[in-house]
Amino acid sequence: MQTNLSEAAKALPRGEEAERILRSCVHCGFCTATCPTYQLLGDELDGPRGRIYLIKQVLEGAPASTQLHLDRCLSCRNCETTCPSGVNYHDLLDIGRPVVERQVPRPLGERLLRQGLRAVVPHPVLFKALTRTGQALRPLLPGVLKAKLPARIAAPGQRPAPHHARRVLLLEGCVQPALSPNTNAAAARVLDRLGISVEPVAAAGCCGAVDYHLNAQEHGLARARRNIDAWWPAIEAGAQAIVQTASGCGAFVRDYGHLLANDPRYAAKAARVSALARDLVEVLQAEPVERLGLCAEQRLAFHCPCTLQHALKLGGAVEQLLSRLGFTLTPVPDSRLCCGSAGTYSLTQPALSRRLRDDRLTALESGNPQLIATANIGCQAHLDSAGRTPVRHWIEIVDAALTDT
Repeated sequence: MQTNLSEAAKALPRGEEAERILRSCVHCGFCTATCPTYQLLGDELDGPRGRIYLIKQVLEGAPASTQLHLDRCLSCRNCETTCPSGVNYHDLLDIGRPVVERQVPRPLGERLLRQGLRAVVPHPVLFKALTRTGQALRPLLPGVLKAKLPARIAAPGQRPAPHHARRVLLLEGCVQPALSPNTNAAAARVLDRLGISVEPVAAAGCCGAVDYHLNAQEHGLARARRNIDAWWPAIEAGAQAIVQTASGCGAFVRDYGHLLANDPRYAAKAARVSALARDLVEVLQAEPVERLGLCAEQRLAFHCPCTLQHALKLGGAVEQLLSRLGFTLTPVPDSRLCCGSAGTYSLTQPALSRRLRDDRLTALESGNPQLIATANIGCQAHLDSAGRTPVRHWIEIVDAALTDT
């Protein structure tokens, strides 16, 4: 694609990168066939090709007239998996969105919602306190808020103390400790059975994705730097990996090296952290999990989060691991499609998000599973909010099967 970026766009910290991405797009349109919002709305501007053109216009100096079509993008990256030209669409979106944000004032309600999300979601202690308050007041809450709270929160259970020579770090996450506290505890127990200890790093916090994807990018990168500082002593002491049980967090941590490549103080450390970042399935698939001797009797449907399959390129990995462990997996039509969670998307675009959720649940339930498994807390909470087939993180299901043996 021919480009003629404005001088202001060329002066952006990632201006050259934006120009490379734009020039790599040949506007073939293959991406529209797999874009969830284009499939729902049928509008070219609500597909990747249309959004790329909108960003191109803005970077070439045309005034931005709307944020609507960029806001509607789920950042699911399905288009990147489909694209024959290797267009890094999500990077272009990250560059273009803040430019539009500066040009187009948001209505007060949108500003308050986004500021509220940034004030609450990345803070685990505050988020947990509000969640517990919501649980206590559940009968009094309006339906939209009640649906966001899980009907049942499993107790985390005991975590093994670190005692193995092989040690990994574990990103605890923001909302997962409140909404599904047993997930990380289950991961620690399963890893312990395989001779791997989880070393706690209390100073590590939110990965930064919430701020970054709500166009507060410097705040997101500041969180990334704080995590790097928190992990660095353990990395120097020989920690083998930084494990994430939420694929959304994992995708962002894996991108630290790219996002901080021009930071002279953090570039090398960020690259090291990205190289050590592992989704939990990457750790377990290399281990002799068959020796665990699970009592795996359930029929499961696996929802593969977009961040797992399109960002981390681990589509099929959890399914293969669960099959090795003896679980029966039901077929899931159109398994590449998004459930509509997409971080805070279910709150900023609730109508579209619910339509995508209900379509995904219909596909997941088509094989009559007893449980739906997933690999990301956002997807888990969003799918479970429909009150249909129970949804749990796959490692909790594995841990429960171990407990039953």
